[in-house]
Amino acid sequence: MTPIAHRALPGLGTALAAALVAVLALSACSERGGPNGKPEPGDKVVARVGDEVIWTSDVKREAVAQGVISEGEPLDPASTQFRSTLDEVIDQKLLAREALRMKLDKDPRAARRVQAAREKVLGDVLVEGRVDKAVNETAIRALYAEQQRLAKTGEEIRARQIVVPTQADADGVKKLLTTGASFDAVAMQRSTDQNTRFNGGDLGYFTLDAMPEPYGVALKTAKPGELVGPFETAAGFVVVKVEDRRPEQPISLDEARPQIVRFLTYDEIRTLLAKLRAATRVEVTLPPPVKVPGGPTEPASAAPQTAGPAAPPAAPAPAPGAQLRLNSQAAPAPGARASTVRPPLTAAH
Repeated sequence: MTPIAHRALPGLGTALAAALVAVLALSACSERGGPNGKPEPGDKVVARVGDEVIWTSDVKREAVAQGVISEGEPLDPASTQFRSTLDEVIDQKLLAREALRMKLDKDPRAARRVQAAREKVLGDVLVEGRVDKAVNETAIRALYAEQQRLAKTGEEIRARQIVVPTQADADGVKKLLTTGASFDAVAMQRSTDQNTRFNGGDLGYFTLDAMPEPYGVALKTAKPGELVGPFETAAGFVVVKVEDRRPEQPISLDEARPQIVRFLTYDEIRTLLAKLRAATRVEVTLPPPVKVPGGPTEPASAAPQTAGPAAPPAAPAPAPGAQLRLNSQAAPAPGARASTVRPPLTAAH
């Protein structure tokens, strides 16, 4: 399977405390031939602590947990960062061994924490396995093809802009341009927008719905070659030159891949959780929240708290079958929305 970004799962596999990882490594049996079994193909032993071994993958996993590297990112064993992380893993094992020698694992509070950590690790392994199977190249390409088929393409505009503080400044800029001054030169000399002034004010190609409202109103009917403005925006007064109009270009598979992977990943996790909740009685025994005068109130749409099977959590991604509007955008104008995926107002099934 192509190594894709599904491993960057929010809250999955990265929140486990480092000390609990060490305790688990010592107190729980590994499913691959005991604690010293090779965790992954090609793994190498990089250290020993007593009769326990530390593998390359142990160090990388710790680096991921600390946010030093991303999941799947390489970590050179010869690097200073690897050695530093290895020292921390060794320290964790030493502390865990001492805790076991003192029989701290028999303390009910410690046992409860180890059990919670074990459940989280097992849940993460289950989710990772499901995602590995569901989020593959075939599924990615199929969803991309489906979204391209459902997509309603619009129109893209390419334009340049000059942003200045006042109406009088903008009138002066437009007068210079209409008398033949170079747009690039005037943009560099006069524009206050640091994102575009040094490239001649070039905004690249964009769709009007990705821009602040004043741009949409001013450029709706503008033709290539036309000088538009001045018009007022949150960033100042703007003069725009329209360079081109063309049908909206579909985003490439490589550009769309991160959004598609997230969509498929969340959809798979949500489906799994909904199935498990439907098959198991989950009862919340907490009393209803106490209403505090003047305190925040739940929205009217909030579900009432009742005993019995709990509802699945709110979905962090579009509903299954919802259409993803995939398109790439150039650097936006000041105040523009920067998203490269714009979900439609209604789901397409």
